[in-house]
Amino acid sequence: MIPELSNPSVCMKDPQRVQDILQSMVKAGSNTLQVISDFDMTLTRFSHNGKRCPTCHNILDNSKVISEDCKQQLDHLLKTYYPIEIDSTRSVEEKLPLMVEWWTKAHDLLVEQKIRKELLAEAVSESEVMLREGFQLFFDHLHEHSIPLLIFSAGIGDILEEVIRQAGVFHSNVNVFSNYMDFDESGVLRAFKGELIHIYNKREGALLNTGHFQELRTRPNVLLMGDSLGDLSMADGVQDMENILKIGFLNDKVEERKQSYLDSFDIVLIKDETLEVPNAVLLHLTGNK
Repeated sequence: MIPELSNPSVCMKDPQRVQDILQSMVKAGSNTLQVISDFDMTLTRFSHNGKRCPTCHNILDNSKVISEDCKQQLDHLLKTYYPIEIDSTRSVEEKLPLMVEWWTKAHDLLVEQKIRKELLAEAVSESEVMLREGFQLFFDHLHEHSIPLLIFSAGIGDILEEVIRQAGVFHSNVNVFSNYMDFDESGVLRAFKGELIHIYNKREGALLNTGHFQELRTRPNVLLMGDSLGDLSMADGVQDMENILKIGFLNDKVEERKQSYLDSFDIVLIKDETLEVPNAVLLHLTGNK
């Protein structure tokens, strides 16, 4: 067993099953592996020194590129809809239209701000966004072993790419599916491209991007990482899947949500702000014991 799986933050409903999955993945070899991960609060930190860290949307919301009035309106949306998102008493069906309503309103507000493309890098560098501790090893190790990393995010792709670019880890093996901004010829935001990717339609997003998964047919073993139950469907586009190991970060509302996470993810990391466990799993799978 990987020693890090005994860390106090680790919970597993069925440790033997985890062991079995790891064993068959090791046997298949790391050239059959792909990693599919959420971004906000999965690859980035949830909090630091007791203070919440920003998501891709928050980076914009908190930056100088949008007006005070817009900030207040976005904050009002957050206070209205976030409690619904994390309410464990409501079904996904019930939450879905409300979540779409939230993100659509937020995107419309951002478009009204006529955000300039060249200001995004500064918004990121001035923000308090932090990748989880151990990110360098995570990204570099995947790159060195030519293991594809698909980052699947309901955030803003332009901001997400800037975060990993500034951290020096936007390697050639990284692919991002997200909501991208559409700028006019003078570099001003005029819309968001394509269909809205949100927390509950990642499955549709995965199935729309079959071309990506088609290329990865020879990689039927998946390491999936997320922080919400909606992230579990990110691998639904993978064809002829053989093994999937699901790691879930439970960052918030632990007691109410712990059971549902244990039932859905193979490994649950409770209030763990590091990538120590995913890194240990990756090192194990690539034969760097």
